[in-house]
Amino acid sequence: MNLVSALQNKKIFRIVRDSSKKIQQDCYVVGGYVRDFLLGKNDSKDLDILTIGEAIPLAQEVSKHITPSPKINVFKRFGTAMLEYNNQKIEFVGSRKESYSFHSRNPVIEFGSLQDDQKRRDFTINALAISLNENNYGELIDPFGGFLDLKKKILKTPLNSDITYSDDPLRMMRAIRFATQLKFFIEKSSFLSIIKNKNRINIVSTERIVEEFNKILLSKNPSIGLFLLYKSGLLSIILPELTLLKGIEKKNGYKHKDNFYHTLQVLDNISQEETSSLWLRWSALLHDIGKFYTKKFLPNIGWCFHSHEFVGSKMVPNIFQRLKLSKGIHMKYVKKIIQNSYRPVALIEKNTSDSAIRRLLFDMGKDIGDLIKLCIADITTKNVERKNKYKRNFHSLMKRIKELEKKDRIKNWKSPISGNDIMKAFHINPCRKIGIIKDFIKESILEGIIPNEFDSAYFIMLKKGEELGLKKKDENKN
Repeated sequence: MNLVSALQNKKIFRIVRDSSKKIQQDCYVVGGYVRDFLLGKNDSKDLDILTIGEAIPLAQEVSKHITPSPKINVFKRFGTAMLEYNNQKIEFVGSRKESYSFHSRNPVIEFGSLQDDQKRRDFTINALAISLNENNYGELIDPFGGFLDLKKKILKTPLNSDITYSDDPLRMMRAIRFATQLKFFIEKSSFLSIIKNKNRINIVSTERIVEEFNKILLSKNPSIGLFLLYKSGLLSIILPELTLLKGIEKKNGYKHKDNFYHTLQVLDNISQEETSSLWLRWSALLHDIGKFYTKKFLPNIGWCFHSHEFVGSKMVPNIFQRLKLSKGIHMKYVKKIIQNSYRPVALIEKNTSDSAIRRLLFDMGKDIGDLIKLCIADITTKNVERKNKYKRNFHSLMKRIKELEKKDRIKNWKSPISGNDIMKAFHINPCRKIGIIKDFIKESILEGIIPNEFDSAYFIMLKKGEELGLKKKDENKN
């Protein structure tokens, strides 16, 4: 196949062709850009240029023919270089061949031919190359049938799968990630090889594993990847808390739903809401992990999971630490969403008090909208009428929340009376009574006894201070 006409639309390809000719080094477009191009995707942000020889001199020559000349980032350790052109990152790499030791995924690297470089690629669809050389400009070089695999939507390795996955076990995660993002099938023998080599994932750094895992979570249908991770056995290594949810238990005619499949459906639902928030997706993924530890059977009632959201939220810090995820605001956010994930369910009744809604708004702050999104995503009943009813109830709750927020300004709540106001009013130093007064003001606002404003809060501050034996400053002077 020759792709000359397609390449003509990209000035950078002609620049690379002329530059490689000048330094007498063959070069090719390789990797994800070729794959996505052949799939009809034109939004690739990265462009990989492979040269038979040293990459840095080619990058330097290319930069001379771009106006203004871009800055070249050189990575001497790896012998690669990168520059930006028309908002696209262009990386220059030298062809290489690799050999691995059993105890490490870091290969010994040597210069190699184009064929050597294509052999080391993870999948046939990523082993495609387009020539930028004058003698065969635009020719697709496809030694492993990657173009046909693209057409068939199949993921398979160029060489023996056992060797491919054993050499670099991260490729098992990449296989599942590509299957999720592209909606491709992993070839049967290749998937069996993942199952066989799953424990090799332990030699890969946690950070690299989680990087691929997060890409799966951020896909349009993350359940595809999560199911493949489960079937391969990788999920029980990476996130065993999730696999514990698998299964249905029956007793005395009662049974509960499979909370693993329910979680995958909730995750897909939250992803369909067009949210790109990684941490809301993590919240959806972990929202039911406490159910394994709280499951109980009650005669004449059935299965219950009392306080599962509280137990699950307590598990979050350990999971984040083990997976080396962000420990700061993101961990606190996920923990808060999970801990409060069942509260809105109790508030969708018509007779719910304003004070109960104010308290939820006070506790959730700016994250209240995400919590409601999770609650709606958590509706997985197949009964359409019931599903629509629940959704209407949550939308009605959100409407009440917005009305109360507009009136009472609770979301980013800050007490209208500060500790300094209290000390100044009663001419006292910091003490326990200041906290008592501030809590009393907060409760009065949340209960709707007074509006969220200074004058009303100041009045009940004086009243509460009097109950505690405090006197106004001017009274102390007399």
